[in-house]
Amino acid sequence: MRQIGKPDGTTLVDKSFAQDDASRPTRAEAEDAVRTLIRWAGDDPSREGLLDTPARVVAAYEEWFEGYIADPDDILKRTFEETDGYDEMVLLRDIRFESFCEHHLAPIIGKAHVAYLPDRRVVGISKLARLVEAYAKRLQIQEKMTAQIANSIDDILQPKGVAVVIEAAHQCMTTRGVHKSGVVMVTSRMLGAFRDNPSTRREFLAMIGAPAGREVNHL
Repeated sequence: MRQIGKPDGTTLVDKSFAQDDASRPTRAEAEDAVRTLIRWAGDDPSREGLLDTPARVVAAYEEWFEGYIADPDDILKRTFEETDGYDEMVLLRDIRFESFCEHHLAPIIGKAHVAYLPDRRVVGISKLARLVEAYAKRLQIQEKMTAQIANSIDDILQPKGVAVVIEAAHQCMTTRGVHKSGVVMVTSRMLGAFRDNPSTRREFLAMIGAPAGREVNHL
């Protein structure tokens, strides 16, 4: 459990990676649940082609949702202060990710652009990608994931500003429901200088190839 400070001075408590092993189903129970879904879909989980499917699905879930055991504090805790006074934008763009919609368990596939203005400390760029993965590999909605990434960087690194833009396609609307393919959802979270200074925000958007008008769902 950890507390995340918000720009308005309030605090969020993030319990998403606090695991309770006592209440977690066993692997056998998880595999039985998959068999139940297969039967509900109208097939026979005991037939040859589906016999090992429950075990494979549970193994896939371990990989898809390993973000629940990742601690953002641990990912970002090692920083560097020897920057020769560098205080310009640090940007990692086009971070591809795969997540799952918490409403339908359908894939969300997209890319994240993450930037911050350092205040004395910088972090290894691979850590930013790992942070995106930590939050992507959970059941998610895109708006929440965008805020979680930005809030973690702001809380842990305490930079002068943070900007996160996520562009993603949601299979819950391409493979079911309205069946609209080619639709991309864009969300953004701007903190500090990126929120308060329009020129800093425009510079960031230009560097990721997005005009200012593309900034939607601003959080």
